[in-house]
Amino acid sequence: MTGPNRYHESLGNLTPADVYFGRAEQILKQREEIKRKTMLARRLRHETETA
Repeated sequence: MTGPNRYHESLGNLTPADVYFGRAEQILKQREEIKRKTMLARRLRHETETA
């Protein structure tokens, strides 16, 4: 990856193009939803394995 496809830590791990074209908020919300679902699945799996 080079140029505008590079993710920048200072931009919240978004590409400059994502920020410029206003896609940042949507991408961050999508990441949060994925994270929430992943944590829920891990919690449920852990509960069933330890029960």
